[in-house]
Amino acid sequence: MTAVNLGKVFKYLILVVLAIVFLMPVYVIIVTSLKPLDEVSLDQMWALPSSIDFSSYTEAFANLAPNFMNSIYLVIPATILSALLGGMNGYVLSKWKFKGADTLFTVILFGMFIPYQSILIPLIQFLRTIELYNTIPGLILVHVVYGLPITTLMFRNFYANIPDQMIEAAKIDGASFLGIFRHIMIPLSITGFVVVAIWQFTNIWNEFLFAVTITTSDQQPIMVALQNLSGSQIVQWNVQMAGALIAALPTLLVYIFLGKYFVRGLLAGSVKG
Repeated sequence: MTAVNLGKVFKYLILVVLAIVFLMPVYVIIVTSLKPLDEVSLDQMWALPSSIDFSSYTEAFANLAPNFMNSIYLVIPATILSALLGGMNGYVLSKWKFKGADTLFTVILFGMFIPYQSILIPLIQFLRTIELYNTIPGLILVHVVYGLPITTLMFRNFYANIPDQMIEAAKIDGASFLGIFRHIMIPLSITGFVVVAIWQFTNIWNEFLFAVTITTSDQQPIMVALQNLSGSQIVQWNVQMAGALIAALPTLLVYIFLGKYFVRGLLAGSVKG
């Protein structure tokens, strides 16, 4: 066996080992979710269940179903709005240059580095003032505003690759600001919208801090309900693991079906910026 073949074998061996290490927690979650409660223990953590039991999924789904729908009502409009507004910001800042555009872009980007914890108290006070505290629309507003810096950055980098001559030609033909965005920029940036949508969908779906502080009881998204599923006395780990898999399913499906477009869109927007 040549040195090149040995190198390939060694490389693939390392990848297999790393894959096994990465998948070990997934294995434990799946196996535990399929066990009855009396078989769930630390010393039996790696053991397969004596019989497959789906009752934990039934119980977890019954408890999480209302909150699952809350997350759906939250993540879809928040993702769409943040993508559209970020797209328009990126369009203006890359193709309609004006005095102070770069300074404004820097100020917008600064929002990416503001910790959630530092603005929680004034944020809650503001939401109470506008009567959106403990509501899904209030959470949508927060995620749209907090998502604008990263979505603006993504679209600005993506639109920088579109020739300025195309915009100038559309202006000469009488196209308006919104007309150019609707008929030229959006069709040319579908992959960019997919990247932003996947990014925002994942972040909003998995976000916990805003969800647990801004909403209570029946308005809480699924991640807060998943934490509440553990209970206060006895933790039903099989139900908890089943709930974790149910909560992770939407983002998993998004990456399975749209993952290739995510990578393609990231590469498309990484050349200029």
